Amino acid sequence: MEKVIEALRAGGIILYPTDTVWALGCDARNEAACERIKELTDTSEGMIMLTDGFPMIERYIPDFPEVCYDLVDFATKPLTIIYPAAKELPAHVLGEDGSAGFRIATDAACLKLIRSIRKPLVATGIPSGQGWLCRKFDDIPSTIIEQVDAVVEDRKNDKMKSLSQIIKIGLVGEVKVLRK
Repeated sequence: MEKVIEALRAGGIILYPTDTVWALGCDARNEAACERIKELTDTSEGMIMLTDGFPMIERYIPDFPEVCYDLVDFATKPLTIIYPAAKELPAHVLGEDGSAGFRIATDAACLKLIRSIRKPLVATGIPSGQGWLCRKFDDIPSTIIEQVDAVVEDRKNDKMKSLSQIIKIGLVGEVKVLRK
């Protein structure tokens, strides 16, 4: 795990299991690393970020919506919340509309990584080439594995449970379900 933490601190990208899928990750505030991930996954969308709790999210979300505490408390599986606006986050992690997506990690290894860099950790799902995101390490294309700076070795034989729910919060607290 130390090699993975060193890679994150040095601005590298990693391959790691989250509580939902295998993901490419980096320090969310490192523009060059985020651009590498976008190139690997061929996407221009905003990026989901994992945190270790609400205090980290609240640092970046002005006028934090109170309803989000209840949404997370009552969620039956991992919940990604897209917030309408963010501060102190680089544009490369935000959606086209300035929104920011966060999920509170529950996986012990993810929490260790987040706490080691003290910043949100990008969690970009890896396309399998078959139209789904990789839930097993063996599904990850070798072309991706060869281009990361470090790989979390734990849980390579596990199949991740399921995708997260995604909810978008509006400017006045309205809730829109994007994925159940």
